[in-house]
Parts: sequence; structure tokens; C-alpha cells
Amino acid sequence: MVGAHPGLGTLPGMDESSEKRIQTIVEVLEDAFGGLMEADPAAFRGKYRKMAKDPHAFYRGTACLFYRDVTAGLVDELTGRGDDFTDARSSRIWVHGDLHVENFGTYLASDGRLVFDINDFDEAYVGSYTWDLLRFAASLSLTGWQKALPEDDVRGLVEVYVRAYVDQVRRYREDHDDDFALTLDNTEGPIHEALQAARQNRRAELLDANTTRDGEGRVFLEDGTIRRLDDEERGRVVDAYRRYLDSLPADKRRGDLFHELHDVAGKSGFGIGSAGLPAYSLLIEGDSQALDNDRILSMKQANVPAVSRYVDTDAVEEYFEHEGQRTVVSQRALQAHTDPLLGWTDVDGVGYVVSEVSPYEEDLEWADLTEPDEIRSVVELLGRATAKIHCASDTDSDQDLVDFQVEDAVGAVLEGRDDELVAWLQDAGEAYARQVRTDHALFVEAFRSGRISVSAT
Repeated sequence: MVGAHPGLGTLPGMDESSEKRIQTIVEVLEDAFGGLMEADPAAFRGKYRKMAKDPHAFYRGTACLFYRDVTAGLVDELTGRGDDFTDARSSRIWVHGDLHVENFGTYLASDGRLVFDINDFDEAYVGSYTWDLLRFAASLSLTGWQKALPEDDVRGLVEVYVRAYVDQVRRYREDHDDDFALTLDNTEGPIHEALQAARQNRRAELLDANTTRDGEGRVFLEDGTIRRLDDEERGRVVDAYRRYLDSLPADKRRGDLFHELHDVAGKSGFGIGSAGLPAYSLLIEGDSQALDNDRILSMKQANVPAVSRYVDTDAVEEYFEHEGQRTVVSQRALQAHTDPLLGWTDVDGVGYVVSEVSPYEEDLEWADLTEPDEIRSVVELLGRATAKIHCASDTDSDQDLVDFQVEDAVGAVLEGRDDELVAWLQDAGEAYARQVRTDHALFVEAFRSGRISVSAT
């Protein structure tokens, strides 16, 4: 049931401050997802049940609440001090927008190397570099709490992450052309294991799991996530695919054979952040007519980035035709050697992102990381990876919204302030993680009692 939740009456046993916070949570979720909830209530029921699982799952699904709190001054209130680590330039760089511990994994770069890096750029936008650092610090604090790590160990992990970030920014200042990447050649431990796992994957196995032989070729396997399209919808998607080809950079376009379209279907079953967003799967020829060389593409409606709801968006909005183009341009800016098939299109004027469903993507398994020493070696590299995406997204990339060297801008404001930044992010990450744990419990009560526009049953 959608749109029929009760009024905002006080829940039994709820004090005034908790009730006020519930109202804020509900209002932010309604503002961010109201239209999508109306369009696909079942998808959001599933999303909210996943968010109810634990505080970090809730955090992953509420970037909108995070930016509401940051821009409304809640983090300043929780820590007793403001974020004074930015200036006019360092507060308007390309940022990932949803940087948490689970948004890292492997991919096959356009230069043929397997790379471990930040992934999932749906929330990317222009903003302050400290937002990415704070969102990660709070995520790391939540993860440490859920693993029952002592507070001092968690603060130590945040320090390792921040100092690695600052050190890598300074390395970029010394050599603007540094092509830092986490690869099979320079990693060890869990990150190297993820790269090795990706290396063992085969495209044929991905195809066999998602397609079936039909006469002389392949078509999508009709499981519970696949929806066959009528002629009218299929025609619109095929037209959108043709427009997508025009968005590919000239040096990454292949011949007509590679892009020949074999099958199209509606697709569901994506993660927490993509609930309610229409999506399609496309099967194309690939490098040759051999059946094991076919490629699967995802065409997914792009979302409105959470941060854009709480900042001045005029300059960014004028730059892009739609959210699909914004997502792709930002990913190309933030991620060096990105997926060569990454592009954008539109369906009925609504922006979509097109990317390859790659067999070479493996996520870092945080469930297997339990000891502080092991986690420490991982977060040190994640700090460097964060610096990499920030510093790649400036005058060296193909966009010109950020027309200065990010490493110079960030390095200048941090001169002599490393210890202050570390202490602030330790305090702010810890404080906001506590807030998230409280918010998670309030969200569960609001969802169960019908306070959110998607009922729990």
C-alpha cells in the first residue's frame, strides 16, 4: 500500500526528540524516493527490509539523510565544531557522493589491467572533498562497531585512512601525472585476493548463467529478474541503444559487428540504491561472432544524486542534458581507464546509464575481515584510492566543470593541518555513526508501524 500511511502521530513510548527525528527521516525519504515508491512499491518494500537488517545497511540506503544532516549542521552540532577544511576550490570538486566501505571492488580497465578501485558512481556530483571522507569515516566506524572492535581501534583505522589519503594527495602534487592504481602487481592481502578472484572469472560463465542458446545464437534466460517487452517498449529501448552509441568516445567505439544487438529485456533485482529504477538488459555481439564473446549491457535509469537536493545545483544542471549524462561524465572524470562501454542515453527524455555487466567485478568481502591489523592494511589502500578519484577528476580529465588541479587545492587547505583533519574525522565519524545507529532503530519502528509510504506488508 502506497500513499496511505497514518499521520505523524507519536509512537507509543517515543520521547519528543525521537519523534521529531522520525519525522525528519520520513520526510527525507519521501522527498528522495516518493515518486519511485509510488511507481514500484514492492521494490521499495524490499529495499527497506534490507535497510532494516542492520545500521550499516540503513546507512547505505540513506545518502539523502546524510547530506541533509551535513548541510543542516547536525554533524557540527554532534561534534561541537564545524568543517573548516575547505575553501572555494576544494569545496567544488567531483566527489563520489556515497563513499562507504562496500563501494570498492575490481574492474577490468580499458588498458587491460585488473584494477581495485572505488565503484558505483550513481551519486557522484560536485561538492566538498570532506563529504567523501566523512561519509567513509562514519561507514568505517559503523563497520567497526558491528564487528565489536574497541573504540580506540576504530579511531585508529580512521586515522590510517585519512593519513593515507593526505599522503597520496601530496604525491599527486609532486607528480601531477602519477598514474597510481591498485593492481595485481602492487597489492597483497584481501585486495590482492579480490583481484585474483576476478582474474579467474570467465566471460563464458557469465553468459551461461544469464543466457541460453536459441537456434544459432544466444538470448536472455527467462528467470525471475527478466521481463519480456512488447513491440512498442522494445522499439523505444532499441532506439535508445542507438543513441547510446553516439555517447561513446571516438577512441573507444568498435566496429558495427561488435555493437550488433541480439536481445533486449526488462531487468530487475538490483541493489539497495537502485530500487524502483527502470532497467533493461541488452545482449550484443562482442569482439567476434563466436558465441562466448557476446557482451551483456545494463541500461538503467539514472537517479537524482542525493547531494544535489541540498546544494546549489545551477552550474552543474546547466552542464548536462539529464542525469544519465551526469553520471557517466562524473564516472569518467573520477575513474581513470574506465569501462570502455560506459555511456548514456535516454528513454522518453529520461536519462539512462549504459555499462557492461562484466565478469571481472569482485567486491571486497568485509565479512571475512575481523582483525584490526588486517583491516588496517586494507583501509590504508582505500585512503589512497579515494585520493586517486579526487585528483583524477580535474584539468587532466575530459570535463571542464572542475578546471583546476584538485591535489593543489586540497593540499593547500591542509597545509600543516593533518592532525586536525584526522581528529575531526575521528570525532565526526564516530558521532555520526552513533546517530545512524539511533536512526536505524527509529526507521525500523517507523516502517513497522506504517509511518512510511510503503507498508511493511
